[in-house]
Amino acid sequence: MKIDLFNEIQNPRPWPEGHEQLRFRQAIEQAVLADELGYGCWWQVEHHGAGEFSLSSAPELMLAALSQRTSRIRLGHAAVLAPGRFNHPIRVAERAATLDHLSGGRVELGLTRSTIPEWRLFGIEPDDARAQTQQAFEMVPKMWTSERFSHESDAYRVDGVGIGPKPLQKPHPPLWQAAASPASFEEAGRRGVGVLGTTMWESLERAGRLVGLYRAAAAACTEPVGAFVNDQVAFFTFVHCADTDEEAMRGGAAAAAAWYTVTALTFFEAATEFVRANARNEELVKSPGLTGDFLRGEAANAPSAANLLIARILQGEQVPDDEVFEVLSAQDSLIVGSPETCRKKLRAYSELGIDRMMCLQQIGGIPHDKVMKSIRLIGELIPDLT
Repeated sequence: MKIDLFNEIQNPRPWPEGHEQLRFRQAIEQAVLADELGYGCWWQVEHHGAGEFSLSSAPELMLAALSQRTSRIRLGHAAVLAPGRFNHPIRVAERAATLDHLSGGRVELGLTRSTIPEWRLFGIEPDDARAQTQQAFEMVPKMWTSERFSHESDAYRVDGVGIGPKPLQKPHPPLWQAAASPASFEEAGRRGVGVLGTTMWESLERAGRLVGLYRAAAAACTEPVGAFVNDQVAFFTFVHCADTDEEAMRGGAAAAAAWYTVTALTFFEAATEFVRANARNEELVKSPGLTGDFLRGEAANAPSAANLLIARILQGEQVPDDEVFEVLSAQDSLIVGSPETCRKKLRAYSELGIDRMMCLQQIGGIPHDKVMKSIRLIGELIPDLT
């Protein structure tokens, strides 16, 4: 299992003077360190109108900057928002191919439909988002591998145009799909693209089931959207490493995990439903982005302690730090602790057959120096895990 980094450029309040510039500079420092330590890939998210949750609204520019500051680490979009009002497929192909040249052939390209808040911001109909995402998956690799490209649909019409540049990697960079539900894991497998999933708040058992669904679908894929089947599973979860378990959790990891969850549910407009579902002991109906499944309630069982904790925070309760620490430290899905604890938790995911673990380490209010220390400590584990 390769160890990667996943980055959203989170920017929680309070905001000091120059806070946005500071966050970008810190992200670059983190990527440079990860490159030196042998991390496999730096994955940059794309979000719009996300406020504190993410400053990463132009990931292609961030990745271009990193291409000039790093030499080994691969550079991944996790993932480009595929409907045309976000990113026209021609622009997606052109930008990714250019980045591939700038980076010396280190690009990984993920695509995703996005979610309701961002569709509304850009005036996108949900049905159009699904159809245009499928078309983007079909169009981009063909633009990369065809001298002249043609396509005609309700959304796009391209008649024999030479799209350039072509990528440095041949036949083209690996393709990926962001996925949060069992159906989307299977969809990625049927398309023959890698899957970018989440383990945040998920049990090992459920993560294993999602891997199995994807592997079966990918094995049956005979007509991938690209030139080859990229049979890879990548998951992201919150990772924070310190000298001891207690230092890791009490040093900001517990509060950051709670902040992330509350902020994500709010941004993806799932907070109200989440509180109601846990109050009624029901399963979440919607699957808004990366929040719909990793915090859903199980219809047949009582809500988890973590779910109840998050519901209380969402309702405005000031939960004591000691209680947050106690509840969240018990979650196997959060890889938080000493190097030995993190090694054990990472190995458990490796045994599920996951190819890449995308470690979200810059999260919430964890100070930059502690993020850098965590990146370094996890980096020292890489030879034992890969």
